This record gives sequence, structure tokens and C-alpha cells, in this order.
Amino acid sequence: MSATDAHTLPTIVADAAVTDALRQDLTDAGFTVERVDALWGAEAAASLHRGSRVAALRALAARDTTALTTLATLFVLGLPVSRPDAERAFATTGVAAVAAAGLVRADGDGDAAVRPTVDLRPYAFVDDLGAGSWWIVSDLGELALGTALGEEHVLGIGGATTTLSGLQVPVPVGRVLDLGTGCGIQALHARRFADQVVATDISHRALDIARFNADLNGVDGIEFRYGSLFEPVAGERFDRIVSNPPFVITPRREGVPSYEYRDGGMVGDALVETVLRGLTDHLEPGGTAQLLGNWEYHWGVDGLDRVRSWFEDADADGRGLDAWVLERERQDPAAYAETWIRDGGTKPGTEEFDDLVDAWLDDFQDRRVTGVGFGYVVVRKPLPGGAVQLRRFERVPETLGSNPAGLGATVARALDAAAWLAAHDDVALASAHLVVAGDVTEERHYWPGNDDPTVMTLVQGGGLGRRVDADTALAAFVGACDGDLSVAAIVGALAQITGVDEQALAADLLPAARDLVLDGLLAPRA
Repeated sequence: MSATDAHTLPTIVADAAVTDALRQDLTDAGFTVERVDALWGAEAAASLHRGSRVAALRALAARDTTALTTLATLFVLGLPVSRPDAERAFATTGVAAVAAAGLVRADGDGDAAVRPTVDLRPYAFVDDLGAGSWWIVSDLGELALGTALGEEHVLGIGGATTTLSGLQVPVPVGRVLDLGTGCGIQALHARRFADQVVATDISHRALDIARFNADLNGVDGIEFRYGSLFEPVAGERFDRIVSNPPFVITPRREGVPSYEYRDGGMVGDALVETVLRGLTDHLEPGGTAQLLGNWEYHWGVDGLDRVRSWFEDADADGRGLDAWVLERERQDPAAYAETWIRDGGTKPGTEEFDDLVDAWLDDFQDRRVTGVGFGYVVVRKPLPGGAVQLRRFERVPETLGSNPAGLGATVARALDAAAWLAAHDDVALASAHLVVAGDVTEERHYWPGNDDPTVMTLVQGGGLGRRVDADTALAAFVGACDGDLSVAAIVGALAQITGVDEQALAADLLPAARDLVLDGLLAPRA
């Protein structure tokens, strides 16, 4: 029997009396991100992230046993604690009730009598409503299990979590769909800006855990539904859809594990394609969606071109969507396979690892896959009678947008900018008054002894942190955009100063101005 046996994956029961009492115990213990980090320090925390508990355990050994150290040992380090220590940590809830909820297994009264069956840890964040914190239950990871993950594993908070939560548009709406909710973290974030959230998943266990997390944190207004993709919401529309879908491209071959939290059961990137094609039927006019995804590169076919084709197919019957796709990373087949095999807990250097790499590479070769891209997808459904206003497919360095907490505001601003640009042809743009965003600076580099710069770069401090190379005319144009003069007046003045034909200069600067407005370096005067 594997790590997915019954005693490792107990049923998680969300009982209001238990979650209320547990919330009190966690609060009383000071079970917060800041205080847990302080237990063992930054170096030990980094060591934990690399898969070693030694430094954290050495730090705890020098401390007195408290409710906080007990909870951290049990749920963060994934180690057993004594029954008396557990009873003190769960003074309100009681160990028996915590065990009945499926969070621990209690065996007798010895030093290792209470063992964790889940990971439960504090989580802190900042969004447009301010700072917040929750406690999030998920399944035990590879470090605590000491073995590869089971196929029913429910993932906790990782890099993709914070990326997608930061990508969510921080604008109040009525209804949000969280497609593939997992442990429920995106539904919790969505609820902060929505009247109602519907969270779906193909895993009953994920829904149990997500429901428990909502109850534990006192968050109502989330409805949990079982089913695949859009089946649980057939015929319904939403103001926003968010999804970190199970997009990992896994060979459909015997002996290759298929994890519910990351594998959608389809060949290649078909699941991401299915989700993107289905958005138009489930978005209200003006509604938006923010998703993460993978897409394949095939022999002679660019990955972003494939994604573009999925949207273009919908244009023919008037079902088109605004689309902005940002590819943050591209991996070759071997690197991609190794990444996700390690993610499942299979260790490099083992025969099992090598066999799995073979299976993945055989699958990629058979389907002529040369690479896999990863990134963000943002869409908006046009209003009735409206046309598609934004189609942008771009590759951005991984360093861009390194702070995911601010990406949602960037997405909202870009969608607004696209609508403004669509409503302003070149004549209207020439009459507009633009201002430089407050986070934009200019870098200049000179050859030694030269008075004129050889390189000028406009640098965006927030958003995606874009860097735009500028010639003398563009730098001067941006420098003059303080809202007082119209675009046409600035172009005319620059043409007169430099002796350049005004129409030729406008032909160069107007497209550049459009790009800068869309990127957020320039904005229409309020």
C-alpha cells in the first residue's frame, strides 16, 4: 500500500464547533507566519524549503516547549508530539476532536502519540484591501511523508499560489468562479473582492479541505461543487474566473502517476486549450479571467502561436475575447520532465526516476514536442456589440513582475488602457494629454568623454518592471508628457526644435506612445 492509503489520507471533516475552537487555539498560540519564522530563523527556514528539518529542529531544541513550538513541530515540520503537549496546544478543541476532524492521528499517551495527517500552517499576504492572514490545511509533503506523493495529494501554498492570487484583479464584482480550487486558497482570495464565489474541483478530498479552510478562517460566501472543468457551472456566467488548472503535461502511459492537483487527464496541453475555449460561455459581458497555464511548442510551431490560434478560432463566430498572454519561462522536454517528476517526490538517481524520464521523453518525441512554455493568461469578454480590443502574446523575462502581489492592479490598468486606446484613433490620440507614471525613471549611459548619451532606457518601477530603450526623440517626448500639452503639441515642438518633418516624427512617436500607455509608463490625464 502506498502513501495514499487510508490512514495517511483521512477524511477531512469541517464541523463548525471544531473549526471555531481550533481557530481559538491557533490564535492563542500565536501561530502566525512571523512567530513561526522567529522560532528557527531565516537560515533554518531556507533549509526547510530545501527539504531538510535539521536546522529547524536544532533551533527548537534550545527552546522551551510551548503551544507554538508544538504546533510548528506537528504541522510545519510534520513530526509527532507527545499527547500532553498536544492537549496543551489544543486546549479549547481537544486532541480527540482534532483527530475526528482528520488533522491528526492520536495513538495512546506516549512521547510520539500524536502524529500529523495534514500540513497546517499560517499564511500571510497583502492585497489592495490591506494585510491579511489565514491558516491553510493541505496534505503532508514529501519531507513529512518520507516517500513520493500520492495521486490524491492536495497541494498547499507554493509559488504558483502567490502568483495567481497576485494576478487576480482587485476590483469588486458579484460572482467569481474558482476553477480547480485545490486547497481553496484562490477562492479565499477571490472572496475578498466578490459577493459570492463558486469553487469547483474533480477531487472530493480537495473540496473537503477547501471547505475546512474556509470554515477555519471564518470565510463565508463560497459554494463548493464537485465536477470537471465547467460541468458544475453549466449555463452559468461569472464576472470573474480564476484558475490554476491542472495543466502539467503528463504522459498518458501505464506506470506514470497522474496527480489530481496538477494533471487534468488530457493529452498534452489540451486541458489548457479546453479551459481557454470555454471561457467565453461562462463570462458575463465585461467579465475577466486570470489563469496560469502551460502550452507546447511543436516541430515548426511556436507555442504562443498555438495559444493565439485558440483565441482566433473563436473570432470567426463572434465569440472572441480580449487576450493578453505572458510567457514567463520555456523549458526543453528533459528539463520539464525532470521538474515535474521531482515535484511528485521521485528522487533523481533512482531507477524509478530514470524510467519516468524515459516515459515523458518518449511521449514528447511521439507528439513532436520541442518545448513547453509557462505563463499567465488574462482575458476579458467584450461588452454587447463591442469588438476585441486587446490581443497581446509576449515573452517576458522571469525577472519582470517579480512581485506578484501587484500584478492584479497591473492587469486592471492594462485592460483599462486597452479600452482607452481602442476608443482613440490617431487623431484622438494626438489631441490627448498624457502624463508619465510616477514610478518611471530614465537611465542614461555615456561613452567616456561624450556629452551625448549612447543608451537611454525608460525604467518602470512597478507593474512588470519593463525597461524600454528610447532614442532622443522618444525620451524627449516622454519627458514632456506632464499633462499640460497635447500629444500633437509636443510632437510639433520637438519637430521644430530638431528640424525633423512633423508628420514623419508623429508616425514614429504615436505607435510608441500607444505601447507606453498599454505598458503603463504613460497614462491619459485624469
